[in-house]
Amino acid sequence: MNWYEKLNQYFPIEEMKSKEHLDLLLKEKAEIYYKDEGQNHVMMYVETDDFIFVDYLFVSKEARGQGLGKKLLNQLKSKKKPIILEVEPVDYSDTDTEKRQNFYNREGFTHAKSIGYKRRSLATNEVNELEILYWAPDNESEKVIYDQMKQTYEMIHTYKDELIYGTAYESVDEVLTFEEKKKKQASDQVTPS
Repeated sequence: MNWYEKLNQYFPIEEMKSKEHLDLLLKEKAEIYYKDEGQNHVMMYVETDDFIFVDYLFVSKEARGQGLGKKLLNQLKSKKKPIILEVEPVDYSDTDTEKRQNFYNREGFTHAKSIGYKRRSLATNEVNELEILYWAPDNESEKVIYDQMKQTYEMIHTYKDELIYGTAYESVDEVLTFEEKKKKQASDQVTPS
């Protein structure tokens, strides 16, 4: 099974880019878009001067629980830049979503409570809501993470979308929202009385 088939079997259709899209990113955005592939993993990620965005991280069932995902993330963490990723909200009928969230929590990722992310899937035409998680080595603010996520959406997610899919994704301002009060409310809730 090739790297794309592995990703395509693991990730929901509404989250998958087409093979053509990923091939174009690897070729035409080769200075920032990378594939790290091994027998038991595939990781697709963006690395800019300021941040890293993990587009896909797949570890085979046979290798789960052996530290491979942690090793891959540690390679990225060693670059000392914020790391951003999108995850499905926990769906208790799908244990993988909970396991993924728990894994990222153990690895020091924070849920960006002030960032909203809803994107219409070009594959299903349904609105897909994802959560933004991030690892911030220098305590970067959620506003910084939001701005970096906007860059990712415009540089990567919508790259040549009309050419590839025959239609365009929504604009970044329709997909990503930033609400300062959400963050404040969340911090008010954890403030001891």
